[in-house]
Amino acid sequence: MVTVMLPQTNLLAQGLAAEPRGGLVVFTLLVVEGGMTDALFVVSEEGYWGEECVEPLETLSNAGVEITVATPSGSPPIIDERSLDPDEVGEETAEHVREVHETDERLNDPIPVAQADAEGYDTVVFPGGHGTAWDINQDKHARELLRDIVEGHGKALVVCHAVGMLGFARDSHGAFIVNGRDVTGFPNEWEEGIVDEADRMPDGRKLPYWTEDEVTAAGGNWDAELESETSVTVDGDLITARGPGSSSAAAETLLEELDVELEA
Repeated sequence: MVTVMLPQTNLLAQGLAAEPRGGLVVFTLLVVEGGMTDALFVVSEEGYWGEECVEPLETLSNAGVEITVATPSGSPPIIDERSLDPDEVGEETAEHVREVHETDERLNDPIPVAQADAEGYDTVVFPGGHGTAWDINQDKHARELLRDIVEGHGKALVVCHAVGMLGFARDSHGAFIVNGRDVTGFPNEWEEGIVDEADRMPDGRKLPYWTEDEVTAAGGNWDAELESETSVTVDGDLITARGPGSSSAAAETLLEELDVELEA
């Protein structure tokens, strides 16, 4: 609250709340301090999908959002090489994602996820990639971040395979965060085209679980909207996205939920 005294002019005539005092006009300003929107990206060290990280990263950056990147150990995240394959994602996307992965200072200098506090952020973003099944989704501190952001003042965006975290994350009362919530994510129909009959990935690793199975077992209302080109679901403070093709729509939806406009 700030009190200001100025020579009397036509302020009163303009209908401003003011009090004349001996030729001076005294009025009070309520100063509201507004800060920049802050986002935390929690990215896998076992293989994140390039577009699912880069697209939201750049969209939020272009909207003026301040971004911090965290990984489980604080080492730079590892990208899934398939998301850099022109035959898989297209030459333009592959080239751009590689450039951002290699040159973005935030990705190259992350903080350990254990050092992150949800209170310091307006949103936490969990990009997907099969690698999340081995680290982020079952990481104690990552799950605590998800819990704290959805129980606090913020929004969470969880993309693709990172949605599998909802099969493990619990609220402060011990219940599954996803129980009774509408969600989308990487569907079983797509997983069948990637792993073999023993759930082995193309790189030889065995996928420990399927995203859709874990989330539905935890009580999530699953609908990957396979008939739609994109799938983004908002349920209160939780936003989920199906996969790479939904990354852009997910980022735009997050900005809308945060009441942040893209800068011209």
